[in-house]
Amino acid sequence: MNTPSLSRRYCVAPMLDWTDRHYRRFARTLSRHAWLYTEMINTGAILHGEPMRHLRFDEIENPLALQLGGSEPADLARCAKIAENWGYDEVNLNVGCPSERVQSGSFGACLMLEPQLVADCVKAMRDAASVPVTVKHRIGIDQEERYDFVRDFVGQVADAGCGSFIVHARNAILKGLSPKENREIPPLKYDYAYRLKHDFPQLEIIVNGGITSHATAQAHLEHVDGVMVGRDAYHNPYVLAEVDALYYGSNDAIPSREEAIRALRPFVEAELAAGTPLRFIARHILGLFQGQRGARNWRRMLSDAKLLKGADWRLIEQALAEIQPTGEETL
Repeated sequence: MNTPSLSRRYCVAPMLDWTDRHYRRFARTLSRHAWLYTEMINTGAILHGEPMRHLRFDEIENPLALQLGGSEPADLARCAKIAENWGYDEVNLNVGCPSERVQSGSFGACLMLEPQLVADCVKAMRDAASVPVTVKHRIGIDQEERYDFVRDFVGQVADAGCGSFIVHARNAILKGLSPKENREIPPLKYDYAYRLKHDFPQLEIIVNGGITSHATAQAHLEHVDGVMVGRDAYHNPYVLAEVDALYYGSNDAIPSREEAIRALRPFVEAELAAGTPLRFIARHILGLFQGQRGARNWRRMLSDAKLLKGADWRLIEQALAEIQPTGEETL
């Protein structure tokens, strides 16, 4: 395979409870170039918890960014230095999560109302570490829908040294909507991201939100520097198989679904030997055969608690036997 490209042209979004190291290792059997992100990790979990549990990853997962949640510049600076020492390629500050639990910790989307604090956080991280520091944010808060609001936010944070912004092109509604509803109800305004690129041509602008096809993603790339795909890359992971060719000019053969899952076998067996239950990995591969005959049985077998209890690679082989090489399911 080609050496991984250090480009955020195609990114897989940080997703809590989903983009853990097991998912990321699986994603690498499909794409070597897509830019991956950890789940959001609170600075306290790193500084006062179990950093090994939160930070460890396989080198093959690079390029990989650590997404941090926090609002204390000193704590974020310490975490950025730790991330650099661990070998992460980027540190990303979450200024987009709208959940009330995150707000209670004074970080996430509510930080858009404090651009100077975000700027201070970015400067502290940049002073502490040499890896790129990026910010993921929304375009507005609650009923604040003026383009000027996000333009001024980006301008102030950019002055602190941030050169890359990931723009989730929806407002964040801080009260009254769940995180899920916040991903679906506020309207998408991609033109805000496009305008940011026009107004700040020197910045790297990556657009996020509602991207569910390569055609849509490539249309965005006519206006911005990169795209970030979330749930589509998780629920239908085989979309990653075309990423290296479409976005990075790779000539490597596109792996089949079966080739991808078999490439994961050494990792699975090593994890099992280390005491990791198969269910921790199996939950991330349920969507691999979406649309293929036998996909229902694949999902059923690999999500069945009784079958998974004490199971090893042989269960995956049994599930593979249910897949038919031709034809597609309607669901």
